[in-house]
Amino acid sequence: MLKYFKTVNKLAEAETVEKKSRFIATVKPVSSEDEVLSFIAEIKKKYRDATHNVFAYQIGERNEIQRQSDDGEPSGTAGLPVLDVLRGEDLKNTVIVVTRYFGGTLLGTGGLTRAYGKSAKEGVIAAGIIEKILYKYIYITTDYKSSGKIQYEILKKENIIYNTEYTDSIKFTVLCKFDNTCDFIRHITDISSGTAVIEEGKTSYGKWINGELLMD
Repeated sequence: MLKYFKTVNKLAEAETVEKKSRFIATVKPVSSEDEVLSFIAEIKKKYRDATHNVFAYQIGERNEIQRQSDDGEPSGTAGLPVLDVLRGEDLKNTVIVVTRYFGGTLLGTGGLTRAYGKSAKEGVIAAGIIEKILYKYIYITTDYKSSGKIQYEILKKENIIYNTEYTDSIKFTVLCKFDNTCDFIRHITDISSGTAVIEEGKTSYGKWINGELLMD
């Protein structure tokens, strides 16, 4: 699994106009090619009266799946510039559909390339670029006497205390960046002289939105 990667935050739409032609970019984070194909079909249905519905997408840890379509525009003038926006930002698991309503004026190959690229960029801006970080859930159970010191050490190492349970002992649910897991566990074991009970949980991606960490 990737330790971190960039994608878009949400489904979003942005419209631009070039010489009376309307370009509507619809951008969405996705998790599979089946989801992509369903989304493209949905947009084509929504804009069934459009002149073109151009698309591009990237899926996979190493962008193993890359597809693009000019949908009737001159070869290389539409789908490729949209795909280049995804490549340029290295946006994984993302699909962009750019819908065009022809305005009566030919843009030429260069004009088309610029218009589709610009529309895709505006769509990505509207959707918002985020970084997803792979975290490991770590559960630390300790007595009340040691809890203050352990809490201080957890936060000093730039981890996140996701939850705290108070019973006859204290149990911290900690989110630790995956790469730091072994060092973190070793450190807590050392500073607690082995008295803290440490359990490893699942791994999950998180994203920071407006200062708040949201977990998948």
